[in-house]
Amino acid sequence: MPFTPQEVEAHLEKLEGWELEEGRWITRKYTFSNFMKGIAFVDEVAAISEAFNHHPFITIDHKTVTLRLTSWEEGGITAVDIKEAQQYNEAFEKARTAG
Repeated sequence: MPFTPQEVEAHLEKLEGWELEEGRWITRKYTFSNFMKGIAFVDEVAAISEAFNHHPFITIDHKTVTLRLTSWEEGGITAVDIKEAQQYNEAFEKARTAG
């Protein structure tokens, strides 16, 4: 069941860097010091996505990786999108602190 717009906003307040886009996506841009670090992050995103069996749209622009999530079958943003976004943020923090 999708969250209401108010519920989405409440979750996004606790989810660093993520924004609501067009009322139906949550989106975040991650910036890396070089291209290969961004690609390594995308590999982590792929593993997380497979574990959830729920996959984001991924755009790679040199050192910036943009992720967009929605639950098509549910018609909006769900708990799965929020949980997955949290895990992407954790993977980003891990990559950033790894040097």
